[in-house]
Amino acid sequence: MKFIEYPDRDVMLLDLANKIAGELRMGLEAQERVSFCVPGGTTPGPVFDTLSAVSLDWDRVDVLLNDERWVPESSERSNTALLKRRLLVGKAADAHLVPLYRDVPTPEEGLDALMPAIEAVLPLNVLLLGMGADMHTASLFPGADQLELGLSDEAPTLLAMRAPGAPEPRITLSAKALKSAISTHILITGAEKRAALERAQELDELDAPVKAVLSQATVHWAE
Repeated sequence: MKFIEYPDRDVMLLDLANKIAGELRMGLEAQERVSFCVPGGTTPGPVFDTLSAVSLDWDRVDVLLNDERWVPESSERSNTALLKRRLLVGKAADAHLVPLYRDVPTPEEGLDALMPAIEAVLPLNVLLLGMGADMHTASLFPGADQLELGLSDEAPTLLAMRAPGAPEPRITLSAKALKSAISTHILITGAEKRAALERAQELDELDAPVKAVLSQATVHWAE
């Protein structure tokens, strides 16, 4: 793990956006298409805003979420809707969104239809993750019903996931899929998450699922 501490959040968010843009650009120089896997939530929003204004061959970039709440885009809880508002606009409007939701009642019913398009963009080129104070990443939550499978080397690319700390069912990339990434960044803010990150390094992956990807990640932190 590489840890970068920044003097403030604005500097961190701009630097991270620039690093990601550079990695995507390098990837596009070496191959026809690249994949960029991103979290939902509000913290990465400013990174998305900056990236959406960057000149890239966005029509050759496949964008996918780390995970999604099983809610329609009309819901304020939809990561897909947030992504369309913050990243897939401006110059990045030409990027190809790989869906992580279908209009069926449960994530289990959507897995088979969603899986082929996700597997087609693996290995991931650039992965951006968040981390909760409970040390979850993507929808790999401590105590989740399929966490052990989701962390295993035999895991499928996608899993349905339900957890005590998650109000609705989720769909998530497995740790195996996340670990395929060539470049991995974890974005965290505040003292609570920094302390959680330090605890995670001493715990088992079942108690601190983020540990599954820490060894290959660059962690970006600001107070």
